[in-house]
Amino acid sequence: MTDKMLSRKEGKVAIMTFNNPEKHNAVSFDMWEAAEKILDDFVTDPSVRVIVLTGAGGKAFVSGADISKFESERAGEEAVKSYNALVDRVYTRIYRMPKPTIAMIRGFCIGGGLNLAVCCDMRFATEKSKFALPAAKLGLGYGYNGLRRYIETIGPVATKEIFFTARQFSSEEAFRLQLVNQVVADDKLEETVMATAGMIADNAPLTIATLKQASIEILKDPAEQDIALCDRMVAACFASADYREGRKAFMEKRKPEFTGS
Repeated sequence: MTDKMLSRKEGKVAIMTFNNPEKHNAVSFDMWEAAEKILDDFVTDPSVRVIVLTGAGGKAFVSGADISKFESERAGEEAVKSYNALVDRVYTRIYRMPKPTIAMIRGFCIGGGLNLAVCCDMRFATEKSKFALPAAKLGLGYGYNGLRRYIETIGPVATKEIFFTARQFSSEEAFRLQLVNQVVADDKLEETVMATAGMIADNAPLTIATLKQASIEILKDPAEQDIALCDRMVAACFASADYREGRKAFMEKRKPEFTGS
């Protein structure tokens, strides 16, 4: 496990940090590998109910791929395929994660970093954060899956503006484009994110998982939608101990204690 990826758990909230601040948290192959292992731990730990992604150093969330590693990590065709497959696997894992994910953005959120943020369910940014997807300035091809995630998240109009112009956007503009949920002062970012994460974590995990899965299914092509899965998950909510606890707590006018069962 590389020291350039950090993880910690604070109660019901788990935090994964990209820790390469001297390169604005640019991501190498070994960092993506470590991220995959961290996410595996988070998703299998029943005590974790919300996952937060962030970057170290205060100057960037994630600035994309570590170009200095290209010669060693993407020198040949097979190496490029292996790298791209790993990155796509991590993006997909975050996007389809059964637990809610929040991107806590401070500073630059560029290229692959913006892709990572879009994979999350929610995004919070500081007032001075900057966003960009510079593929059109670099002559890069852009894959269907990645582009689809943008369109599903912010719609085709905002997606085209971000991609076609390839320019840098302010936090205010990112909020206008519905790219971020909220813009907060720098010294309030972690407090705001953790308060939101805590609020979500205190809600019924089975209900949250059902809502997230249904959201994913709704955005799929109709032929690929698994509505039966959603129906089973809804039924499981109504059959759960948490449903009984929720009703009981409401009647007793107290905060429910959900267990995810």
